[in-house]
Amino acid sequence: MKQMHKWVLCSALLLGLGGTGTLAGSAEAAGGVSITLDGYPLPFPVEPQVMKGTTMVPFRAISEALGIKVVWNQAAQTITATKQGAEGTQQVVLTMGSTTAQAGGQNAQLLVAPQMIQGTTMIPLSFFSQQFGADVSWNQGAKTVSITSPKEDMYTAGFYALSSYSEINRVPEFDSVAFGWSRIGTDGVFTTGAKEYGWPQSAGDVTPESIIQSTSAQGTAPYLMVYSVDGNLELTKNLEDQQLQEQTLTQIVNTATENGFKGIALDLEGLGWSGDKAKARTDYNAFVKNLASRAQQAGLKLTVVLHPLNSAYTGYDYGTLGKLADELIIMAYAYGDEKSPEPADKVDEAIRLALKETGKEKLVLGISVASENKQSVNTKIGLAKRYDLKGIAVWRLGLIGQDVWDEMNKLIEFK
Repeated sequence: MKQMHKWVLCSALLLGLGGTGTLAGSAEAAGGVSITLDGYPLPFPVEPQVMKGTTMVPFRAISEALGIKVVWNQAAQTITATKQGAEGTQQVVLTMGSTTAQAGGQNAQLLVAPQMIQGTTMIPLSFFSQQFGADVSWNQGAKTVSITSPKEDMYTAGFYALSSYSEINRVPEFDSVAFGWSRIGTDGVFTTGAKEYGWPQSAGDVTPESIIQSTSAQGTAPYLMVYSVDGNLELTKNLEDQQLQEQTLTQIVNTATENGFKGIALDLEGLGWSGDKAKARTDYNAFVKNLASRAQQAGLKLTVVLHPLNSAYTGYDYGTLGKLADELIIMAYAYGDEKSPEPADKVDEAIRLALKETGKEKLVLGISVASENKQSVNTKIGLAKRYDLKGIAVWRLGLIGQDVWDEMNKLIEFK
């Protein structure tokens, strides 16, 4: 019933998009029609075309945006599209000029055969959405085709800090959770006794130690988050004082191992606003290299949380840090008032800049739900999926809320 409903929806949608009475084999531009994927424009090498009342879209562009592998066979004039999913492998074979396709080993009919237009293979959007589970809707007033990517299993990290206890029940849903219970203080010294980002008080049987143990027992990896800013040059002081740095590294690793953490999340912010930015990058690289070595010896994973490369803080070398850490979290937020949804074009730019420096398998997109809503949060998740990043990191538990959580679960298969 669900598949039939989707087919009827797509058919009605595409009849609404198309012209009437265009001849087979002829095409016309779709008249200002735009296409979005998870709420963000999807660029195409060739504009959507209307053929026989059916909207045709560039096959490779939309496939790659949805993580679908495409192989072209010149001799057979066929295109094979393969998608690995939670329910197995879905494979579709299309033949140029033929309205008969192979989907899952069975024949399937297309309204219009795949066509080559301006050197780009175009296929019916309706067929694509049916075969690969993408939902499609049509906005007549805006002349926009909206595609929602299918739900996927992806790596998810959460942050637990400050007032997060109200959503402690969500901890088991994440693959890892970083607990913000330590920092480098204003004196440049590592501490777990700060008012913010400090070790919490126990509440009866609920203690910080019991939360860590419970997190591990539920299959979620607990990380010790180490926070700092450089507002008073406290971070710079630590990076430049070798004796203080040595003490800090020892304390971080000991705190993590003694309390049952599985990893360290290093969130040291504010470098490169002013001063010698190249030196800041070099000093921070050395700090992370030293910590990475110690963490590995202790059996701990290392995550480094970073300002985006299109921010004002330029003291971070993504290329080197990507080689040292197990993952990098891009804090692609705080571009505006931190109360409104983050500009998707800025988030997109932050991802693209990071990908120039390190591999997608190391990158996790940070999303601050404090500034997102149930409509905008999935656009950010969609960008992480579009670029096939390792996953997403949510700042923070206690701020998510049920509406946003429900929306996130439409695109992500949480643990």
